[in-house]
Amino acid sequence: MAATRAYLDYNASAPLIAEARAAMVVALDAANPSSVHSEGRAARRLIEDARRDVAGLVNARPEHVVFTSGATEAASTLLTPDWQMGRGAVRMGHLYVCEADHPCILGGGRFPAAQVTRIGVDQNGIADLEALTRALAAHDKAGGLPLVAVHAANNETGVIQPIGRIAEIVKAAGGVLVVDAVQAAGRIPIDMSAGYADYLILSSHKIGGPKGVGAIVAQSDLMMPKPLVNGGGQEKGHRAGTENLPGIAGFAAAARAALAGLDEMGQVARRRDGIEAIVKELVPDADIFGAAAPRLANTTFFAIPGIKAETAQIAFDLAGVALSAGSACSSGKVGPSHVLKAMGHADSLGALRVSIGRATGGEEIEAFRKALAGVVARRAGKEKAA
Repeated sequence: MAATRAYLDYNASAPLIAEARAAMVVALDAANPSSVHSEGRAARRLIEDARRDVAGLVNARPEHVVFTSGATEAASTLLTPDWQMGRGAVRMGHLYVCEADHPCILGGGRFPAAQVTRIGVDQNGIADLEALTRALAAHDKAGGLPLVAVHAANNETGVIQPIGRIAEIVKAAGGVLVVDAVQAAGRIPIDMSAGYADYLILSSHKIGGPKGVGAIVAQSDLMMPKPLVNGGGQEKGHRAGTENLPGIAGFAAAARAALAGLDEMGQVARRRDGIEAIVKELVPDADIFGAAAPRLANTTFFAIPGIKAETAQIAFDLAGVALSAGSACSSGKVGPSHVLKAMGHADSLGALRVSIGRATGGEEIEAFRKALAGVVARRAGKEKAA
């Protein structure tokens, strides 16, 4: 067992940054932000300041940010046939998702399974835009508007979707676009003011904030989904329940740091390229999935032929290196990655995901090299024995 450990699993959860921890400690003593006394008003100011900071990460308007318990709740809220515009009802007749989406999108939220269509991806993991165009052209608007939900960047491969083009297709069809920006926010620039999407989904713990808090960011609050959580009317009635003030404060601090750190993504990409160079050096026959497409600077997803991803992951863990065999949300499930299957790699033994951050240093990358060398040596030993 290694004496020190290297953490290379930022896409599962980025380490809590010091600024977020400090903001949370301050907020722990705050009053209920719905109270009208001075202490309550001070707590409310903390939330509204946080709303401004989270909005700033994606260049949105603060009043269009709704805090949730996380991205899964945000997705379940948005993926519903039942919407409201003022006091009037708006119906979403059908949901269109991408085969490589995160499970919280792929599951369809509150839509019946018969009202969900999956759009395929190519071998690089890019959504089939022609198939999306055809599907929306065939949509029967008599049953309601088309709702399209897609990830901005894949949590396993890091592949970035052409959201600008997708938005054009959805707009031309008179539809509504929800973008899961959980992995993209803080890693690529996102500008809601430029019509990036109608609704965004964000998560705190992917950018160095605490777990258990996320957000819906809307282009406009004229039309919003029927609430998933009803009660006291917090968050302008869009999400009831006393706000998680320490979590929200930490989320805001992480959002500020992520926005400031966007300029460092070039350095992160160079470290990612260095990791992939190590993979190619030690495993010349390795497959790096999505390498031919635009990708996040921090993510690489690779397979070692002849070795199951779960087996390799355990070996890395024993060597002191934390990484993933696909999505952390799929841990404990047996079977190939649904992302790889969507990309046409149904016979794959799985892949290993290395995801890093701005704080990842040379020592951690060297630990990865040593651990991978050990995995390769064991593979060679087994091949020789056979």
